[in-house]
Amino acid sequence: MTASASKADLRAAALAKRDALSDEQRTAAAQALAKRGLPFEITPGMVVSGYSPIRNEIDPAPLMRKLAEAGARLALPAVMARGKSLAFRAWSGNDRLMLGPLGIPEPSPAAAELIPDIMLVPLAAFDAAGHRIGYGAGHYDFTLEHLRKAKAIVAVGAAFAVQQIKAVPAQPHDVALDFVLTEKKVFDFRS
Repeated sequence: MTASASKADLRAAALAKRDALSDEQRTAAAQALAKRGLPFEITPGMVVSGYSPIRNEIDPAPLMRKLAEAGARLALPAVMARGKSLAFRAWSGNDRLMLGPLGIPEPSPAAAELIPDIMLVPLAAFDAAGHRIGYGAGHYDFTLEHLRKAKAIVAVGAAFAVQQIKAVPAQPHDVALDFVLTEKKVFDFRS
C-alpha cells in the first residue's frame, strides 16, 4: 500500500469517528478546549490564527474568544491558491465572513493581513509524535514551512480525542505540530 493510499484510509477512518460524535459532544469538547486554554502564556498583541470549522471539525471559536480576552489579536486563514501559502486576515468574533474559493468562511479581502505567532490547525487525524493528516491539499504544511522562514510560529492542532491514531505515515514535506489540544489532553511535541 502506498503512503498516500494509507493516509487516505487513515483519514477516512478518523473522519468517520469524528462524524459519529453528537452535537452535544462537539459543543462540550470545544468548551473544554477553551476552559483549559493554551499550554503556554499569551502576551498581549500576539497574533493567533484560528479557522472556520468545516466537516465537523472541533470549533476553535470559544478558545479564540478566551485568547482575545487575554489580549491576543485574532486572524482567520484565506485560501489563495493550491500550492500557495494561506493568507491570514484580521478577524474579531463580530466580523461577518464571506465564502472563500473552497466554500470556507473567511474574512473579507479588505481585512488587514497578519502573520500569526500561533496557528490553530484543523486536522483529520494525528499521532503521538505530532504528525497530522489534513485533507490532502497541503495548505497548512506549505504555509508553516513558508512562514517559519521569516519567524517562529507555534503550530497547535485542535482535535477531538477520537482523532488520535497509532501512527501517521509522515512524508518529508509534512510539517509536525508543536502541540495538539483535545478535550481530554494536551500533547506537547516540542523537544
